[in-house]
Amino acid sequence: MGTENELDVEGQTEPPIRGLTSHSVSNSASIAPSASPTLAGTLVTDDDSAPAFHPELAHTLSAPGVCVLLSTDADHGLDPAEAARRLQHHGPNTVEGAKGLSVWTILLRQVSNSLTLVLVITMVLSFAIHDNIEGGVIVAVIVFNIVVGFLQDLRAEQTIQALYALSAPTCKALRAGRVETIRAEDLVPGDIVRLGVGDVVPADLRLSHAINLSTDEALLTGESLAVSKHAELVLKDRDVPLGDRTNMVYSASTITRGRATGIVVATGMVTEVGKIAMLLRGGRGPARDENVRGVRRILNKIQDVFRVLLGLDGTPLQVTLSKFALLLFALAILLAITVFSTSRWHVTSEVLIYGICVAVAVIPESLIAVLTIATALGTRSMARGNVIIRRLAALEAVGGVTNICSDKTGTLTQGKMVAKRVWLADGTTASVTDTTHPFDPASGLVLVNGMPPTMAEKQPAALKDFMETIALCNNSTVTEEHTAQGEPTEIALQVLAQRFGMGKPTLLASTDFALLAEFGFDSSCKRMTVIYTDGTTATAHTKGALEALLPLMKLSDDKRVRIVAQADELAAEGLRVLCVARREVDAETFAVDMSLYPGGDAGDRRGAAETGLTFVGLVGIYDPPRPESAAAVKKCQDAGITVHMLTGDHVTTATTIAREIGILKGSGGIMVAGEFDALTEEEVDKLPALPLVLARCSPATKVRMVEAMHRRKAFCVMTGDGVNDSPALKKSDVGIAMGLNGSDVAKEAADMVLTDDNFASIVTAIEEGRRLFDNIQKFLLHLLVSNIAQVLLLLIGLAFKDAHGVSVFPLSPLEILWANLVTSSFLALGLGLEDAQPDVMLRPPHDLAVGIFTRELIVDKFVYGTAMGGLCLAAFSSVAYGMPGANGLGEGCNEQWAPQCAVAFRARATTFATLTFLLLVTAWEAKHFTRSLFNMHPETDKGAFSVFRTVWRNRFLFGAVSAGFVIAFPVVYLPVVNRTVFKHDAITWEWGVVGACTVVYVAIVEAWKAGKRRCGMGRVRMEGVVGV
Repeated sequence: MGTENELDVEGQTEPPIRGLTSHSVSNSASIAPSASPTLAGTLVTDDDSAPAFHPELAHTLSAPGVCVLLSTDADHGLDPAEAARRLQHHGPNTVEGAKGLSVWTILLRQVSNSLTLVLVITMVLSFAIHDNIEGGVIVAVIVFNIVVGFLQDLRAEQTIQALYALSAPTCKALRAGRVETIRAEDLVPGDIVRLGVGDVVPADLRLSHAINLSTDEALLTGESLAVSKHAELVLKDRDVPLGDRTNMVYSASTITRGRATGIVVATGMVTEVGKIAMLLRGGRGPARDENVRGVRRILNKIQDVFRVLLGLDGTPLQVTLSKFALLLFALAILLAITVFSTSRWHVTSEVLIYGICVAVAVIPESLIAVLTIATALGTRSMARGNVIIRRLAALEAVGGVTNICSDKTGTLTQGKMVAKRVWLADGTTASVTDTTHPFDPASGLVLVNGMPPTMAEKQPAALKDFMETIALCNNSTVTEEHTAQGEPTEIALQVLAQRFGMGKPTLLASTDFALLAEFGFDSSCKRMTVIYTDGTTATAHTKGALEALLPLMKLSDDKRVRIVAQADELAAEGLRVLCVARREVDAETFAVDMSLYPGGDAGDRRGAAETGLTFVGLVGIYDPPRPESAAAVKKCQDAGITVHMLTGDHVTTATTIAREIGILKGSGGIMVAGEFDALTEEEVDKLPALPLVLARCSPATKVRMVEAMHRRKAFCVMTGDGVNDSPALKKSDVGIAMGLNGSDVAKEAADMVLTDDNFASIVTAIEEGRRLFDNIQKFLLHLLVSNIAQVLLLLIGLAFKDAHGVSVFPLSPLEILWANLVTSSFLALGLGLEDAQPDVMLRPPHDLAVGIFTRELIVDKFVYGTAMGGLCLAAFSSVAYGMPGANGLGEGCNEQWAPQCAVAFRARATTFATLTFLLLVTAWEAKHFTRSLFNMHPETDKGAFSVFRTVWRNRFLFGAVSAGFVIAFPVVYLPVVNRTVFKHDAITWEWGVVGACTVVYVAIVEAWKAGKRRCGMGRVRMEGVVGV
């Protein structure tokens, strides 16, 4: 097979130029010093005198040393009786699933917020005083809220059980000297396991024997290439990153090449995958000291339960609204007490109803329903934008992010290798840029010596030899449909050859090439050679690591120095460098049966073919960024969002990609995970800014990064696709997984899934989240203005008394519920569907400390609410006292219709109509907090009739306002409905009062907005945002 990974534990995706570094490995069989007894996963044998074995240190031990500590025999394996005993002791080799969400937990999530609890209390009080209509309406609201949220979360939320699928169902183990196929869950520490191509590694193994072995560990470490493994190595450093432990293979990784035998050192939850599962089980809740005992522990549990029930655990908006609901509940109690106090605590049935009526008026009953529906509709919009929302709360949360922590491989990059740079022996250079499809030879821009080549220039002699060699010394297949099979490196080389019209199928079809011999890639020599003949001459084509080919090529010292310098230059760009060479050979020497090659004189034949090679050129290969990544990163930075790259890849590669897409612009901001992990929390917190690039990350490193951001009060998104990303996805404020190439574990741990694996879709999600945040402010303004107006009206309305001194309702309880639940709900929902404002991605994230209730929102709601409440009072007073009837406000007019209640009922109808019309106008005015309704889109709509285009932009809101206007008339005029249900009567001349109040209200709002514009209030300013 093709050249894949070089033998260097410091960097598999970035091979060295001059071979191994002596400080990294040791061929000694000595056993490392005993580890700290506090290390997790300690395995102890029955012999008390035997030293403890720590799976975390298996890479620092020789294979015989591991066998000694685990009391096993590499040639014989465990006896069945001993295996059974160990299975009883260690348990099955299975990974426990993370704590999934049951149906009841999802249901509890819907009711675990303070506003729902307030509605439940109001419902109970309504039924207690036999106000069944009001109670029934509130029941309907509660049920609707719960059903919508429950169905949405139930469809999206699944328990995190994908880890089960990562376990190999069966494996080959050596038991009592015989190789048996056993269930993977029956493996125990000390078992000897044999692996072949395509096998899923069933447990964490210390390799004892390996031939040409490579494994795909991308889902565990983030490596973009398969990693070569070497059983003979013994690493000295106990803290070597997971991806550099080249004498180990880990559970859930896949064998891509070769075969091996290994010793099981960890099973079940002690494996690296098991540790990830343990991290996932922690969830997002507040960290608690597990050492706390007794009363304090009980109090912590009680506190956690109350936080969940009251909705104080969740996104900033959820917590803010829950706190707001508690404030409203306290205010409702205070207002009810105020009502009872005015009656000198002579609480009759009418006083009790009035008190509850005032309490109901202060609660925005439809808020949860509107928020849930607006968010659900946002998820549908995001689905069209290739983003699946798994939790409704995640959509509004993503709009407030301050930092994005992104994986590199497959997220910011394409996850596939591309040949980027070529340097030939005669100095010719070629480059490939702007590739959008790694398997499409026509994708991207090809330059030869810095200029676009013509077809004739594509095949000079040196370039032709180079392309011929990389095409023929290649076992990959690239189809015309742009699909590929084979090693990633070989695929990249084959595509490069096809760009110049010299792909392997083309060469074989146009020339009488015949394969004489193939010497496959061997990790011990790090090269591959094939011998082809065209009928007249035979040529050996070789590719491999430069340090492996340098001794085999005929080179002058000056030429050798130039080649090494050029290779160093390519490597410094984060490219993986391969050397290409060739020579003519004697065809008769290799014209023998290929079946003879595995034995006999194969070594001599290979040596003959790979001696005296002629240098052809160097090629630099890398995993290119996605074409849209740079623009997406720039858009995030313009929006005041800091983008961090957290990757398992090497620091040079990560730095190159980070600079290419704009994450890094100057020096600094780069750190290796080992350095970051060595810092204490205090030292991390003292850093001026958290690193923009963290290389060689482990799952624990990513979690530490998220925790460090939380300590800095940042609100972070974590993106990723591998198993190694899952703990941080779960720990972050919003986890985003890749849908196409992401692991099931990552998807289950995430709040959102990108169906196109496109980093740019995250920007779309953030933009949608910000739009939703803005719109939540708009419909909050609308709903709260209505509540303030009603409270003001009802409190001052205590002064409107009948002949017996009983206060007369300016609005009946059902009129209040109608205004809050019917009229306002659809208007608020229409505001929730407003388009994003033009500057939505040109301003910094909203202040999380302030939250949804900004100073502007609070001031506006009191200004509008006071104006609306005052005009409703004016409407009621104009009818009740401006044209009083013979019986004044009558008697008992709060409970039922009577002839003496005509004035009170007409005044109440006028007030209801005024409130309704003012709410309709407020819906349009709330479209923008500072711009005039009559000039809301000066960029596109100008002239006297621009207001009509403004109100027509949002068709749903236009329909809601129109429907609210039309429905007001039947409510006022329908017999029985008006007098019996709503406690008001038909009106005539009073419509003039309604119209006058509406005109005055619009004038007040427009004057307030004009004052804000003149004083510069409410304008969005792009201020400096310092990344954490």
